[in-house]
Amino acid sequence: DDELQTDGNRSGHFQNGELGLAPTNEDVIRIIAAQLAEIGDQFDKEIQGRVVNDLVQRFLNENLSKEEIIRHMSSIVETLTQSIPSDMEPERAMLVLAMVLTKKILNTVPSLLHRVYATTVNYMNQQFHNYIVDLVSQTA
Repeated sequence: DDELQTDGNRSGHFQNGELGLAPTNEDVIRIIAAQLAEIGDQFDKEIQGRVVNDLVQRFLNENLSKEEIIRHMSSIVETLTQSIPSDMEPERAMLVLAMVLTKKILNTVPSLLHRVYATTVNYMNQQFHNYIVDLVSQTA
């Protein structure tokens, strides 16, 4: 499966010692990434520091499972989505909000990179896998 990364690059997999890129249209991925980045810049200003700090505390709490953090992240994303203009697809808004929250958390506490990244990827795979596949196929 291809993975859409937030910087618009495709993920690569090593095959026979060489980096082999999955067969996707790189231009399509870049277009989608640029659109998501533009939306993310708009959302970035709307997210309050206390929301980010609350998520940081959840990630710092070693006693919480990834599932508990994902549930909390999902709840925050859903709450933030309610303040987004209704002309935007809810799935797109939620996907971008998840990525913006991840960026803000990592800017606050870079040492959480591995845990935040892994949790966000799991969250996005659980919630938005089909949406991302549809997004790529519509743009192609």
